[in-house]
Amino acid sequence: MSQAQTHAVDPVARDPVAHDLVVGDPATAGITHDETAVGSVFVSNYPPFSAWSADAIGDLDRVLSMPPVPETPLGLYLHLPFCRKRCKFCYFRVYTDKNADDIGRYTAALAREVRHLAAAPAVAGRPLRFVYFGGGTPSYVSVKHLEQLVAEVQAAIPWTGIEEVTFECEPGTLTQSKLAAIRGLGVTRLSLGIENFDDQVLADNGRAHVSTEIDRCLPWIRELAFDQLNVDLIAGMVGETWERWRATVARTIEVGADSVTIYQMELPHNTVYSAGLKDGSLGVPLATWAEKREWNLYAIEELAKVGYQRSSAYTMARNAAARSPSVRRPTPLVDDAAGKPCRFVYRDSVWHGCDLLGTGVSSFSHLSGLHYQNTASWGDYLAAVEGGGLPTSRAYLTSPEDRLIRELILQLKLGTVELAYFRQKFAVDVADRFAGALAGLAAAGYLTVSDATIDVTTAGLLRIDSLLPSFYDPTYRGARYT
Repeated sequence: MSQAQTHAVDPVARDPVAHDLVVGDPATAGITHDETAVGSVFVSNYPPFSAWSADAIGDLDRVLSMPPVPETPLGLYLHLPFCRKRCKFCYFRVYTDKNADDIGRYTAALAREVRHLAAAPAVAGRPLRFVYFGGGTPSYVSVKHLEQLVAEVQAAIPWTGIEEVTFECEPGTLTQSKLAAIRGLGVTRLSLGIENFDDQVLADNGRAHVSTEIDRCLPWIRELAFDQLNVDLIAGMVGETWERWRATVARTIEVGADSVTIYQMELPHNTVYSAGLKDGSLGVPLATWAEKREWNLYAIEELAKVGYQRSSAYTMARNAAARSPSVRRPTPLVDDAAGKPCRFVYRDSVWHGCDLLGTGVSSFSHLSGLHYQNTASWGDYLAAVEGGGLPTSRAYLTSPEDRLIRELILQLKLGTVELAYFRQKFAVDVADRFAGALAGLAAAGYLTVSDATIDVTTAGLLRIDSLLPSFYDPTYRGARYT
């Protein structure tokens, strides 16, 4: 499981009830309330999902029938919602009870959905900038089903010239032959969901893998020379202590991954832990937000000591000089002269307003200014796609102001916002448009504003998602996120 990628994190296929946090003034959105409560802070989109509705689904046919917005990059997200176990903190749309026949039927439907979209005027003939295999656990799926899926998707939308193919993995699902097959699919960026190296922490939180499985797969990954290895950690898992966290950070540094993504654990309403917290049966202490920020900051500082640089609020990336010479890589990951960190094509494209085809159950898409989500029901998804239709459950047609705010709040997660970018794309000086919100956050020590940039401080980045609602239109303040 990965947020950001998220990965998505930008997580693209959350359960529709994953967020019902009421958003509003940042003074009451997780800044002063330190206890970890039920509800999510992570912001992956704007306007809030609660503004989306079934009434707007009709806009999708119109958008698909029109030419795309010129010079807009296109990406593809493939949701593979299968896992060995459901983690106790997981809020994604995943299944742990599907057999090989179920998975084969689902991946066939996934390819059919891609073919349907690829034939539409809004998509036909457009090159893909990136592909993202998210979950769930894509590495849970058999090589046979993965290869068949990729062959069918590539027949519909060629990958020629693609910049990045990301694939999420859980260590215990990997074998040497499966990793070789994944590399053969054209995957450039492997994202490994380690989360923690302590077996007790992993067990307490319902993770399927153990530390020996992490150690087993790392040499295989190195031998295959993926262009980029990312590992995920989560600060504040149940059972975490300073001793355990220091050991996990030290082991992470030994791994020598190209990038490390560090999340702070939160509890949306549909998790196992959330149910226990609500009914009083949880029986284990939860880390406070202050503790999670301290652990996150410790990891950032330790990674910086060995050559990692800040890439976003969540991610640290190595520069070329800091990489282990024992890891073979066929292509450079950075501009060595500039010393820039690894690229994150998926993240940066989404946060700069690309078109994204989110396919699979519960996935989110963004196309020509229309946001839409697939149904979260397994049966409804299969019935719609196998019947020749699209499985859309709700949508929202954005305004220029919506798109401006969405890009601003997402790019704030990078730590630096270039004012010239918004003047050129939206003809807006965001420093003037949002002067009040910026002044308040600057006074609190969370960011600074210059003639050229908005720069988020370390303190701001550690709590960035709780700050973003201050930029929302008043219509959405106090609204449910979903």
